[in-house]
Amino acid sequence: MGRQSQIDMRKNYGYTTNVPHTGRVGGETMKTFMKGAIRDEKGAGVLALVLVLLVVGGLILTPLLGLMSTGLLAGQAYERHTDRLYAADAGIEDAIWKIQTQNLEFGTNNWSDPWHLTANGKNVTVVVYREDLNPDCGEEFMYRILSAAAADDGGGTAAIGTAIEAYLDVLALNLSYMLDYAIVTNETIDIQPNVTVNGSVWLPYEEDLSVSPGSNITGDTVSLSDGISLTWPTFDQLSEYYWGDVKDLDPYPAGYVLNIPSGTSQDSPYDIGPLLAAGNLDIKGDGYIKLNGTIYVKGDLVFKATPQINLNLNGQTIFAEGGIDIPPGVAVSDSGCIIAVGSIGFRPGIISSPDDFVLVMSIDGTVTIQPNGDFTGCVIGDEVVQLQPAQGEDFTIRWISPEGQELDFPGMNETDPEDLQITALRIESWEINPQ
Repeated sequence: MGRQSQIDMRKNYGYTTNVPHTGRVGGETMKTFMKGAIRDEKGAGVLALVLVLLVVGGLILTPLLGLMSTGLLAGQAYERHTDRLYAADAGIEDAIWKIQTQNLEFGTNNWSDPWHLTANGKNVTVVVYREDLNPDCGEEFMYRILSAAAADDGGGTAAIGTAIEAYLDVLALNLSYMLDYAIVTNETIDIQPNVTVNGSVWLPYEEDLSVSPGSNITGDTVSLSDGISLTWPTFDQLSEYYWGDVKDLDPYPAGYVLNIPSGTSQDSPYDIGPLLAAGNLDIKGDGYIKLNGTIYVKGDLVFKATPQINLNLNGQTIFAEGGIDIPPGVAVSDSGCIIAVGSIGFRPGIISSPDDFVLVMSIDGTVTIQPNGDFTGCVIGDEVVQLQPAQGEDFTIRWISPEGQELDFPGMNETDPEDLQITALRIESWEINPQ
């Protein structure tokens, strides 16, 4: 081998110093070469870092997977609980609707029968307890609503559920304040000669009270100037109140004439009511009538005595969307209510006993009282109330307390809260009771 070849070979193997030629490559020369190759490797640090990360990842991965699994299960449980919560709340809303529309019946213990419904795929059971009436203001009372939603937890184990307990304050229609006076009007009162009013009267302005000579009022005259105002009832309020008594009846056709059959007597009267007339109604004949329910007339009601009708109100109510005419020849007995949207002519020949209470009321019209005898009760007219004795005789309208008369009038039948027309609801409390 030539010298130049030896020099080139030394360059190729990394030798730059002059080393005596021995005629071979190996031995100490190869060892020196391998040490140089190892000393130049730069991946050892990265390998160590990767090994550390693998160890740390192995330590973290197992609990991390467990945490993720727990989170997924918790999320599913939360969704099921939320579905049950919404389902139970739907039961509360259903109970409120039933209370507002008076579609609940309560037993002697004031608990309703439970009912069931399905919401969000959950079985819901609802029951309502009616609290006793508030002794301070009888129109307010409270309901306790319990609604529980249950569903299988998905694992084949016992059912779990969510319950909601809510307390509901109820304000019912109460017009009993209007019966605190002998006469109430929204405009004027006209008292003709020879009339005595034993009781107080209410009207907006005292100057609209006309009392003829020979007549007098023994009670107070109360007006807005005394700081006492009355909220006048509306047609919708009263019609809805009495409509519930007759809405399921087959109505008599408009213009129907109801003839009193012969042979009636005080001991064996002709029972009428509940009754619904689709329009004007005439009650005609000679005999005894006893009301056994609400008489609802969607037109005018006229009594035609031939020669006499004895009308026993029996604590019931006559309600007409038109006017009412009770002429001479009709004898009115017992307590009750005679209410019309239009005007009323109340001119019966005989009036109830002094212990009975009769309400005569016009919502939008006038009331003319001209009886043949004294009258006990209350007269209410929107426009004008006129009191005039029949045939020039003396006439007295006497007010007594209506309490205990069992009148079918909003706010007077507090012993049966189901008869009160609900006007407002307020949720007093609403809380979740997990089961």
